[in-house]
Amino acid sequence: MTASPFRLFQLAQCLLGLALLLAGGLPAHAASEAAAWPRGQATPALALADAQGKTWSLADARGKVVIVNFWASWCEPCRAEMPSLQSLADLYGNELVVLAVNFKERDARALQFAQAAGLSLPMPMDRDGAVAARWGVKVFPSSFIIGRDGQVRWRVSGEVDWTGREAARWIEPLLK
Repeated sequence: MTASPFRLFQLAQCLLGLALLLAGGLPAHAASEAAAWPRGQATPALALADAQGKTWSLADARGKVVIVNFWASWCEPCRAEMPSLQSLADLYGNELVVLAVNFKERDARALQFAQAAGLSLPMPMDRDGAVAARWGVKVFPSSFIIGRDGQVRWRVSGEVDWTGREAARWIEPLLK
């Protein structure tokens, strides 16, 4: 029996975390709260352009698992979780789409953060906050995990280690 790439990645993360803990350098993580999306509630529309003018929509991602993450560069928990979102996207490749929706910032500011953090995630821009409002976002970061059928399955408020066990519990069943 061979371990999945995700399990091997988790083991490496665990070993790294243990080494950091023993060295006294493990950062504390903010708590997150996850809730199942209400049955029968429709997935809100999402179609936004990124800083280069490319439009990203949920309709284009149908058939894939999608994470829609609402963030801003002024939000410390948002900045802290971005590397794990990038790692998750890199790990699953074409099976998973991560849309890092920037909330009401200038394109240049969001791009500056992405470049400094080494991110290559798609970053649609919610320039006026209307999409975040339609999705009911009140806390940053807020993430929505969407199944291959286009239905939201989970709403997650707060910072998450997207390479951790809790995130795997939400995502892995949708990838099968």
